[in-house]
Amino acid sequence: MSRVPTEIRVRVFERAKGVCEYCLSQEAFCPDSFAIEQIYPNIKGGDDQLENLALSCQGCNNHKYTATIAIDPVTGNEVDLYNPRSDEWRLHFQWSGDYSELIGLSPKGRASIARLCLNRSPVVNLRKALSKAGCHPPGLE
Repeated sequence: MSRVPTEIRVRVFERAKGVCEYCLSQEAFCPDSFAIEQIYPNIKGGDDQLENLALSCQGCNNHKYTATIAIDPVTGNEVDLYNPRSDEWRLHFQWSGDYSELIGLSPKGRASIARLCLNRSPVVNLRKALSKAGCHPPGLE
């Protein structure tokens, strides 16, 4: 991915409201900076157009890398990963009762949770603390 112009970076951040578009971690509470991530990477025909870019925490960005598909752990089928530009979050994920973990509602949701490790322990611990402080989950449109 080439260097994303400042204007596009600002638009991606504003569109995501400072929240990782995969695990919904809030940038304001994360120790690492967020990245502008290509949903479909260059090596798979993606580009740096706004509609192919997502705001991603370092954990999600590192686990996703160049992946666009993953295995649904329930069916064993290969499916597309969650795409924040074309998929509706609520159709693929829901929060656990205490808002600490994401639950996959669809093959795409389950495969995305598994591939991106959306319930990795540091994120789950942060969600628990933020929920107790009334700062989690972030508002979903």
